[in-house]
Amino acid sequence: MRTWALPEHIEDVLPFDAQKLERARRIALDLFTSHGYELVIPPLLEYVDSLLSGSGHDMDLATFKLIDQLSGRTMGIRADTTPQVARIDAHVLNRQGVSRLCYAGSVLHTLPSGLGKSRQPFQVGAELYGHAGLDADIEIQQLMIDVLKAIGVKAAQLDIGHPAIFRSLVDLAGVDVETAEAMFVATEAKDIPALSQLAESAGAAKTALLALPTLYGGEEILARAAKVLPTDARITEALAQLTAIHTQFSAQGIVVSIDLGELGGFNYESGVVFAAFANGASDAVARGGRYDEVGKAFGRARAATGFSLDLKALLPLISTAETPETRRAILAPAAVDLRAKNEMTKLRAAGEIVIARLRGHDAHTHELGCDRELVLKDGEYIVVPLHNL
Repeated sequence: MRTWALPEHIEDVLPFDAQKLERARRIALDLFTSHGYELVIPPLLEYVDSLLSGSGHDMDLATFKLIDQLSGRTMGIRADTTPQVARIDAHVLNRQGVSRLCYAGSVLHTLPSGLGKSRQPFQVGAELYGHAGLDADIEIQQLMIDVLKAIGVKAAQLDIGHPAIFRSLVDLAGVDVETAEAMFVATEAKDIPALSQLAESAGAAKTALLALPTLYGGEEILARAAKVLPTDARITEALAQLTAIHTQFSAQGIVVSIDLGELGGFNYESGVVFAAFANGASDAVARGGRYDEVGKAFGRARAATGFSLDLKALLPLISTAETPETRRAILAPAAVDLRAKNEMTKLRAAGEIVIARLRGHDAHTHELGCDRELVLKDGEYIVVPLHNL
């Protein structure tokens, strides 16, 4: 017996939520466009050689793979759109100078990223290429905050970190690639016992590595980090960038937290990483960061920073007060003459929902969502209140 059950953590988006999601998608893309970001639509799947280029081991684990029947090569269904957009910028568009791109579409994960998370997020994001300065990071972070507000999610807090600090300590420790990957996971999870065991051979860098997961809080964390971290040019520069970002957004009344144990989502970030949190959400509602290294895999080392969010995960945070009031529909005749047809066209062009009556269908008004009716009166079609069918 068929049950028509969907796979675990894969779900339908039903009409009310689908309307909210589509409205949010349009608002986001319109906002991106107003800031000069151009829409691109990468393919849902491509060869893993390019799909995973420049990304970390965790991206590989998150990617569904299959064999292409035409070429025999392994293909992957995207788990994140950012590497694809980086490929488009570096290899397809091949522009000089600054390039701003945006996107919206589903991605697929082999496993849910957390408790109650979907394996098919609807990812919307923006990427800025060709500028290595802090101005680009701040523009992207501001855009993230603005788009959350625009779609009805109030970002209560901005969380910032800098994985260059972790990578500097790993370099000082001189550990192998496999150990560095394990350290990355332990630091992200703030698993100090596991990190302590991994850092046994880290020498003088061990104390600083173990301190990273504990360096979380307000502006005071920057001063504390300067004391407990070793003197290193990359670390000094990273702390200076975090200070500037904290100053920029605190001036807007935004609560800014520093988290030096936050290293980014897929282990390809190379500079400032950031996340937005909102009231009512147990996890970040949007994430982003700088990932200058990804473009190298496509033949061009391009400075890059961007962010993305999952619109499906945000649906519970978008209150009905933030969406257009549910509009009622107009019931129209099923067999219409030309005048009625023209009037229906005008009503739809004006934003009305017009539903044709199906003869022989004993529907109820609430089923159709109608509260008005298009009727012929004195030789003219007019809209009148609908009392019954």
